[in-house]
Amino acid sequence: MWGIIISIVMAVIIGVIGNALAGNEMPGGIIGAAIAGFVGAWLGALVFGNFGPTIGDFAIIPAILGTAIFVFLLGLVSRLFRRTA
Repeated sequence: MWGIIISIVMAVIIGVIGNALAGNEMPGGIIGAAIAGFVGAWLGALVFGNFGPTIGDFAIIPAILGTAIFVFLLGLVSRLFRRTA
């Protein structure tokens, strides 16, 4: 039970930090930050590997970098769709 709660809290924290690094406004508030944190942690582990400190099965540094990349790419895609609409 505590493992799930720690993972969700870490995903939210990583999502907020990644959003701040990317400079975009992530829609969805805390839920959007949690989703971005989970996707970013997966993307970061895939691209950068697992290094640095680990909390709640998240390698912190790759997860933050992956989340920043994910939020940046999401911002680019949303701008593209806004221009064509």
